[in-house]
Amino acid sequence: MRVLNIQRMSTEDGPGLRTSVFLKGCPLRCLWCHNPESIDPKITKEWIGSRCIGCLMCIDHCPESALTFENDQVIIHPELCHDCFTCLDVCPTGAWHEVGQEWDLEALKKELLKDQAYFGKDGGITLTGGEVMMQKNDAFTLVQALKAEGIHICLDTCGQCDEADLLRFVPYIDVFLYDLKVFDAQKHLANCGVDNQIILKNLVALNQAGASLWLRTPIIPGYSDDLENIRAFAQFLKDEKIKFERWELMAFNNLCTSKYERLHQDWLFKDRPLIKKETLTQLVDEAKSILGETTMIQYTGTTFWEG
Repeated sequence: MRVLNIQRMSTEDGPGLRTSVFLKGCPLRCLWCHNPESIDPKITKEWIGSRCIGCLMCIDHCPESALTFENDQVIIHPELCHDCFTCLDVCPTGAWHEVGQEWDLEALKKELLKDQAYFGKDGGITLTGGEVMMQKNDAFTLVQALKAEGIHICLDTCGQCDEADLLRFVPYIDVFLYDLKVFDAQKHLANCGVDNQIILKNLVALNQAGASLWLRTPIIPGYSDDLENIRAFAQFLKDEKIKFERWELMAFNNLCTSKYERLHQDWLFKDRPLIKKETLTQLVDEAKSILGETTMIQYTGTTFWEG
């Protein structure tokens, strides 16, 4: 499997203490993506300026002349780069970093099982991304193997995948973390690269299959933070009789700005102000007014709001 990162002692990707496995590859292109390095399914590379001593050996040894030094930065020209990774081999300081790693499935399972000691009764392993379903066959094999060891498993998905592929995971997944970003199909297309028809359809299918669901909506200023968006989702959930354990409204943050800088990309949201606590409270209240006051709807990301 192509793994971006293994994050231990995670508390934000399902119940209890968890080990989160971030996989490479995503079918969406969300403007606000907080893991832009996960989008490309291939193992890629990035340059970390704080580690660079300016020796320029990477430029001197690049067989394709795909690197230049401009404004105190090493720039990759992707139209020339063939991902030979010579730059990583010759860099003396680790300024060039491999983004992602190929894992043998058996080796990955053994690595993850090392963490059983701290899972307790509620914790476990979460597969996330990127998008897990981009590596559906290997992910399914891994999930089966982990479940055979008695591991509690969460699967985080955007839902942009084949329904049959998703449903075969149901017997092995304890909780699906399901992303709901923007309800309006055209706005979803404009902001995420695809419309949301498959996503909503797959949510209904998971619900009908009896899957345990945690819904998650990123609250992005100017994009998904309006009452109309939350109201539309809440009404859809009510009309379709979607049963879910909780719905998390996740406050926007800008901690990923440095990731875009390393990728030499200008992030649209780098100077966007944080969500106000008042706004988050209004959104929760609006959802509960439709779904019921006792429904588990909460905002998360308590460090990231104004007021």
